[in-house]
Amino acid sequence: MPEAVDIVRGEERYGEFCASCHGANLEGQPDWRSPGPDGILPAPPHDETGHTWHHADGVLFDYAKLGGKAALGRQGLEFESGMPGFGDQLSDAEIWNIIAYIKSTWPERQRDIQAARSAASLQQEGN
Repeated sequence: MPEAVDIVRGEERYGEFCASCHGANLEGQPDWRSPGPDGILPAPPHDETGHTWHHADGVLFDYAKLGGKAALGRQGLEFESGMPGFGDQLSDAEIWNIIAYIKSTWPERQRDIQAARSAASLQQEGN
């Protein structure tokens, strides 16, 4: 994640691009752990009750920019995802701002765990 992010702008962009699926309060869609009739999982919450904080920054960025299917495909996983990519609509900086906003809402424990996972992921990429 870049050092300079704009959490206020991230919150605005979240409202414009993410809230319709992930909820105005980051609460996600009902029954987000159970696939719908189409076999696709509903949008998960981005608050501390979801699994967003389980993922390193790079994974979150790729998911938002490329979409779920393409991001997971990069990791060698085949998965039908309802998450579209926003790389054509949002700049990289805007995506990072949204991620920073989401992270700013988590309790300290979740922020610390996610930061450690992000640092470990960066270290792995460097090797």
